[in-house]
Amino acid sequence: MAQVLAGIRVLDFGRYIAGPFCGALLADMGADVIRIDRVGGSEDRFVMPVTEQGDGAVFLQSNRNKRSITLELASEEGRAVVRRLVADADVVIANMPAPTLAGLGLDYASLKAIKPDVILVAPSAFGDSALLREKIGFDGVGQVMSGGVYLSGYPDQPIKSMLPVVDYCTAIACALGTVAALYERERSGEGQQVGASLLQTALNFSSGYLIEEQVLGLQREASGNRSQSYGPSDIFRTSDGWIIVQVIGPAMFRRWARLVGQPELIDDPRFVDDDSRGVHGETLSALMGQWCEARTRAQALEALGQAKIPAGPVYSPAEVNRDPAIAESGAFVRLRHAGSTPEIPYVAAPVSLSRTPLAIRKPAPLSGEHTDEVLREHGYTTAQIEGLRTKGTV
Repeated sequence: MAQVLAGIRVLDFGRYIAGPFCGALLADMGADVIRIDRVGGSEDRFVMPVTEQGDGAVFLQSNRNKRSITLELASEEGRAVVRRLVADADVVIANMPAPTLAGLGLDYASLKAIKPDVILVAPSAFGDSALLREKIGFDGVGQVMSGGVYLSGYPDQPIKSMLPVVDYCTAIACALGTVAALYERERSGEGQQVGASLLQTALNFSSGYLIEEQVLGLQREASGNRSQSYGPSDIFRTSDGWIIVQVIGPAMFRRWARLVGQPELIDDPRFVDDDSRGVHGETLSALMGQWCEARTRAQALEALGQAKIPAGPVYSPAEVNRDPAIAESGAFVRLRHAGSTPEIPYVAAPVSLSRTPLAIRKPAPLSGEHTDEVLREHGYTTAQIEGLRTKGTV
């Protein structure tokens, strides 16, 4: 079955998540994505190792469906290889600071001189503003500078997400921008640069609170897992685990009050609307906590489900992996990977298409697994490839 990006070739110079996961999504859509690894393996390959050769968990997820070549970009021979690869590419992904891009000849002007209609996808930590573009940062820096971490956790201890949500969502934004640029190129015949930043992604996450603060000046403080805008909305302990419950809107609040045996709360002026329920959220959380403590997790979730109140179990990663409903939903594609005895549970893309589906067809490549194959496709002879290998270029 034809896929959306069949016939599109992508060179992926990305590292860690924002660039590589964008490339993975394009590969899921059918693009031929060639990852450019450092000779010996790039630094992002070895974080959270799960295989005998040290391939990391996040690396595997962010590099499925790709081919890999190793290439020493600092050498003139390596840059000559890059120029030849770029001449046949539709998209180049490179999440590096602007000076590094220019130094490696991967800035948009340099790429356009080689391939006039090329699309450069260049996510960064802070964008291109004069005051921020020289700074470096990872996911957590974007989180804390957005205001979101200040509102998470507790007043005396901000808590960031352990999940690199900003990285992944920046990658998704880049994939959207890439597809938009390819679509526009069909009309204009011209390429362009697609930009995104960790900070801008994180600011989007915090936008409601930023707007509220600018308009109303509420100076909110962190309140743990409890919402300040509606309630009860919190994480609660049951007799054998934890659950989240989120009650929003008057109809749902009425159902909740009856469920917990407190129908008189429906007419209590403290809980007249969502804002009021947020203000008095501690009281509502205490009542809900007492109700949950008397039940098992399964019992509480069953009753909440019957009342049509959004709730779910607080799962450990092990529980996620063995939940039959999640598995049946098609959340995972399990593939064999060299150096790992268990199959790797690749998580499927966060979007689906009914007629031209995204697909995880093959595991993340070993470092340089396709070097000879890719170079031959670009006109290099066996002797030339061996010469590059002797020099340490590949």
